[in-house]
Parts: sequence; structure tokens; C-alpha cells
Amino acid sequence: MSVLLNESAKGVYVIASTPFLENGEVDFASIDKLVEFYVEEGAHGLTVLGVMGEAQKLTEQEKSAVLERYIKRVAGRLPIIVGASNPGIDNIVNGAKSYMDNGAAGVMISGIPGLNTDEKVRSYFDHILLSLDGTAPVCIQDYPQTTGATYSVQSINQLINDHPGIVMFKHEDAPGHQKLTRIRMAPETDNIRRVSILVGNGGLYIPQELARGADGIMTGLAFPSMLVEVYEKFANGDTTGGEDLYDTYLPFIRHEQQLGIGLAIRKEVLRRRGVINFATVRAPGPKLNDVDMNELTGLIDRLKSKLTIIDRSAPSGL
Repeated sequence: MSVLLNESAKGVYVIASTPFLENGEVDFASIDKLVEFYVEEGAHGLTVLGVMGEAQKLTEQEKSAVLERYIKRVAGRLPIIVGASNPGIDNIVNGAKSYMDNGAAGVMISGIPGLNTDEKVRSYFDHILLSLDGTAPVCIQDYPQTTGATYSVQSINQLINDHPGIVMFKHEDAPGHQKLTRIRMAPETDNIRRVSILVGNGGLYIPQELARGADGIMTGLAFPSMLVEVYEKFANGDTTGGEDLYDTYLPFIRHEQQLGIGLAIRKEVLRRRGVINFATVRAPGPKLNDVDMNELTGLIDRLKSKLTIIDRSAPSGL
């Protein structure tokens, strides 16, 4: 069993894909390959059964089987955060307790549509955290672009102060750099307990977010070793080197972050890298056509050319 998630967590937590066979069934053999790939790429942790892991398309039995396979293959080498978001609070609480019993390091919970006032936000998460009663370390996800839930800095800080079970905050509000700074500085300015802050948004703002004090990155980009190196350069004070490396990959990062089709692009790159057997997105989901495929090939070729210029090898499999 991995060490439980805590406030000191940092680094790159890769959002793991759920691979499928061509017929839409879960591809468990590719889960094994994904785990080894993420470990070899230097990931500091994994997040499974999130939205980008297509958890909303899995049955409860499939979720359990996918998590069991990830935990078994990881074998304690990396902490695993499990997406526990659900429209029903009882489902969140029961799911979170089950995931922890099965070996998860913590759970991630996002808001739901309609959480548009501080009172509603605090009431919702108060109910969840009190029901969990400390049985699961929690990462609160702030991603209003997809959930429709909006959290103020004041409500976030109040929740952190009131609930020791919150050990991580995933910042994805955009534009949100000022918000990130205020939450990061809250331990100094407002005497708020310090928690880990990881950032996502497909990696679009990583250099600025790390410079503002984020503890790490949580996204599923198909080039995790780059994310690890950028994080490490920032952690070691080489912000220029980190941003230069990031800039080399930026056209691809932007391309993969397209709404709707981005997951299909990510899976196709992982397939080309030999990490998963098929790029299947479970229905209903997007599929890449010939134009998309040629476009992707062009972007990869340009990335490889740029890496050659700076005397770096192409990512494995490409």
C-alpha cells in the first residue's frame, strides 16, 4: 500500500488514461504497460478514474476492476489518487471509503453545477468531509470550466481551515493566476493551514503557475517526462531552463488541450509511443479522422525537429 496523501505532496501526478480494446472493453494489459511507462517517465504519482480517465463511462464493477489493476501493478511504487466525484454525496463517501480500503493514497472530489455561492460550496464540502470523518485524504478540484461550480478564495481557505482531511488543492480555474497566488500566500497572510497545490488545465500555464508557488502538476499529457523535467528545473531554481523546455512542447500542449477531441489525441500519441494497444475512446467519444491524423503527425514531426535543434532525443516510440 502506498503512503497516504498529505500536505507535503509535490511533483507530477499523471492523470492516467483508461485504455480500451477496439470493442470498448477495458484493456487491462495496457493498464500494466501504462503503469510501467509512467514509472519510467519519472512520475511522482498517478490519478485514476478521473474525467479524463473516462470514469463516467465505466460501471461500478469496471471502476473497481480498473483501480484494482492499477494498484496491483503499481505495487506501492507511486501514490494513487482516485477520482471520487459523483452527483450523489452518499456515492462519493461510500466510493471514497472503498477506494481507500483497496489501497488508494487519497481521493479527488470536484464540485457540481449549482455551487455558485460561498454558502453552497461550504455546505456541500462540509457534508462530504464530515461524512468521511478523516477516512480519506482529500484533494479538492477547482475546475469551473467543466463542473460549473465556482469557489471563492475565502470559501477555499475556510474549508481548508475547517477540515484537516483536505490535504491538496487542484487549481484549474482560468483565468486564475491571481487566485492561485492568494491561496498559496494564505498561510502567511491569513494564517491558513498550508496544503499541497497542484495545477492542471492540460498544462497550459505551467511555468507561470510553478513560479507562483504551485507544488506540482496534475495533467495527463502524453509526454510526462517533459513535465517532470520542467517541474524539477523550477524546483532547483532553473526557471529559464524549465520555461525553455516547456516552450518546445507548447504547440503540442495547446493542440492536445482542445475541448472534446483532446482525449482522442492523447490516446493516439500514447498508442504511437507503444504504451497502449488501441487509442479507443469509449462511446460516446471522439474519433480522429485522416485529416486529424495527418495534422498530429505534422505536430510530432515539428516537435522532433525542435528537439534535434536543442540536442535532445525524441520521446520514446516516436
